[in-house]
Amino acid sequence: MTRILIHNSKTDEMAARLADALPGVEAVTCETYDSLPERIRDFRPDAVYSICFNGRAGFPRDALLGDGGPKWISVGGSGVDHLAGWDPDAVTVTNSAGVAAPMMAEYVFGSILHFTLDIPGLQADQAEREWRSARLMSPLRGKTMLIVGLGHTGQEVAARAKAFGLTVIGTRARPEPMENVDEVHASSDLQNLWHRADFIVLSVPLLPTTRHMVNARSFAAMKPTAILVNVSRGGVMDDAALINAMRTKTIAAAALDVFEAEPLPFDDHMWGLENVILSPHCSAVYADWAMQSFELFIENLRRWQAGEPLKNIVNPERGY
Repeated sequence: MTRILIHNSKTDEMAARLADALPGVEAVTCETYDSLPERIRDFRPDAVYSICFNGRAGFPRDALLGDGGPKWISVGGSGVDHLAGWDPDAVTVTNSAGVAAPMMAEYVFGSILHFTLDIPGLQADQAEREWRSARLMSPLRGKTMLIVGLGHTGQEVAARAKAFGLTVIGTRARPEPMENVDEVHASSDLQNLWHRADFIVLSVPLLPTTRHMVNARSFAAMKPTAILVNVSRGGVMDDAALINAMRTKTIAAAALDVFEAEPLPFDDHMWGLENVILSPHCSAVYADWAMQSFELFIENLRRWQAGEPLKNIVNPERGY
């Protein structure tokens, strides 16, 4: 009998769904980081469905990848940097990339429109009961968006960008023509692309090659009117460089859903920045996202039991 361990902060609904979908599977649950090593040691699961629900700090990576660990780890989110360094010959890792991509694309455009429509200014006028009939909107049509990382999320962003009439340029590790993208460049071309973009969206995995790929040199090359949105991983951007860029008005605005330190410390300078939206790594979170991710796991589990190829297998060297 296949043994499955469900690791999440809330597991009742998932356990019930698994029992209904695959009644021949033996399953146990675990709802903390601290108890996972013991649970794996005692149960010895064949596969673990795991969500990094308490942040990367303290995540029990060694329990999943050590002796007696599962043959397959199904990550409930898209990022796998909390598992970085696994041996693909010893364990298969899949992720849930694509499940939350449409929601993340909505976050991107909600953030951009917040600034281009000057929602804070409208709210201030309302609070003061001031009727500023000379106020101008700033249209998206005709402007250029740079998408750094054309994976599931990047492609969803690109589709919406074209609907808004934007020119879309983007980067990926292996450049090739893509739907809704006017120009696809190699990641190594980034320094020559920053200056062209009115809007910049970061949607790449955190790897040694992408850590701090957005840095002081990058900000110096951007337009002073640029708006940046980060929905990737905090380490992709140098937070200190962003703070300096915002304080010196090197760029106009930023929306940040991810940070190098999470939760963002109470005394972090990010909190006091003007023209910045801060959100608690929630751009991919909506009411049903966890169960949608789990449905992908169930589909993959059926494939696994049938000896068929799994969806979303992650290459540890590429991180996706």
